[in-house]
Amino acid sequence: MSRTHDVIIIGGGHNGLTAAAYLARAGRSVLVLEQGEVAGGAAISTQAFAGVDARLSRYSYLVSLMPQAIIDELALGVELRSRDVASFTPVRRDGRDTGLLVERRPGPATAASFAEVTGGDEDYRMWQDIYTRMESAAQALAPTMLQRLLSRDEARALITQAAGDHTWAMIADIPLGETLMESFVDDDVRGVVATDGLIGTYASLFDASLLANRCWLYHLVGDGTGEWKVPVGGMGAVSGALQRVAVESGAQVLTSARVISVSSDGRRAQVRFIDRDGVERVEECAWVLSNAAPHTLAALLDRPSLPQLSQMPQGSQMKVNMLLTRLPRLRSGVDPHVAFAGTLHIDESLSALEESFAHAIAGRVPEHLPAEIYCHTLTDPSILGPDLQQSGWHTMTLFGLHTPASLFAGADHDAVRDQLVEGYLDAIDAFCEEPIRDCLAVDANGDRCVEARTPLELQASVGLPGGHIFHRDLRWPWAADDDGTPGAPDSVPGAWGVETDIANVLICGAGARRGGGVSGIPGRAAAMAVLEADEVQG
Repeated sequence: MSRTHDVIIIGGGHNGLTAAAYLARAGRSVLVLEQGEVAGGAAISTQAFAGVDARLSRYSYLVSLMPQAIIDELALGVELRSRDVASFTPVRRDGRDTGLLVERRPGPATAASFAEVTGGDEDYRMWQDIYTRMESAAQALAPTMLQRLLSRDEARALITQAAGDHTWAMIADIPLGETLMESFVDDDVRGVVATDGLIGTYASLFDASLLANRCWLYHLVGDGTGEWKVPVGGMGAVSGALQRVAVESGAQVLTSARVISVSSDGRRAQVRFIDRDGVERVEECAWVLSNAAPHTLAALLDRPSLPQLSQMPQGSQMKVNMLLTRLPRLRSGVDPHVAFAGTLHIDESLSALEESFAHAIAGRVPEHLPAEIYCHTLTDPSILGPDLQQSGWHTMTLFGLHTPASLFAGADHDAVRDQLVEGYLDAIDAFCEEPIRDCLAVDANGDRCVEARTPLELQASVGLPGGHIFHRDLRWPWAADDDGTPGAPDSVPGAWGVETDIANVLICGAGARRGGGVSGIPGRAAAMAVLEADEVQG
């Protein structure tokens, strides 16, 4: 027997919970259907290793895009803590191990590090120039992420006024790789900048589609600073706070609820799902908000030909979670508590990134394995039990680039995954004095504390088609026909960037325009679209 709700939200990831919180607080009856055993989607914390008192952010690691305004509006009470170090990149120069240190607020130590690695100050001056201009652009653009979509011309005028015509061209006209080749002499410096254009994005830095440029912009625009922060208590603290506010405001969250179909005439909709007891149920509503990927929504609507929703994405990242009994010593002599405090880059020179992409797109496992490492516990040790904290244990999470879902599609999936894990451990060993394997903790079963997830495993575990962490390729955060569907409802000026061609079916997840990452922006946008439409309809 069906019941009627104002809004049904498909998927209880952080964006779905964000939409639920706003709508429930506004007095709407909201039902959230989450297929997992717990809500949170990819923004969860998990005890990944048997018998070990550590709760890792299993899929999503850091937060940059979530505006403080959402935290404040929903009174979430979450703490996003700054890291003292932005990044460290181990490099070898003339047979000597050293590294490029970038402080969160670059000062004398950063300048000295650039001089040591590059042999001068030319690249550091250009670094300062580019990031100063991008900060000005971010400060101008960030507030618009919580508003209706600007037109491309309006976005250009805004960024040009804040940071100049050349900044707009660098963002939206010229492939990122070309900018980096023209701006920097040192290939490792180019790579440190380039990786912000490749996190979750499978593309050449020189591709005319400017996919890397879009990703780069998102990674630098977050809340006007682009700073990537550590969620205190782990990523589960963020989704947990959103669920708490949603439920306290009256939303109902059903877990282990697998949606099997959606139908709508544009005014009323029905959602069919299997509940945790295996019972098929149908619920009716005025609005459907999909926190599932657009490709998944197309299948639920039985509209596989719908172009703006139906293209299968391809994720391109490996995620490897580790627990260490100690941080390994570095050959450069740099304190590991400094080197691992920010984002540590492995094999991420521009040339290595391009070579790895070329190998992957040709169907080969890359010879070089570009990756980034994060150590949550150096900023927030609270995710470890007291005994582990006292013993000096640390979490380590690795994000590998250019490992597309297609590499794992054959019968040898596990062999490819294991080959890559060992390759990443070898890549870490290349700049450490002691093998990283000697630092790995062992769980209660005697197994080493290493957990890997390929794009296909991300698809199976958290419903990301093709393992794409952004649900589909990122699009410009202004109205633009960049997805091959001119005039699509979610890509015209004045839209919220969440619309589909069915009036009462909206995308509230990472696949929305201005989606991707842990932000809550599309969840809020979908809620605003519903509330505004309801107000107009009286």
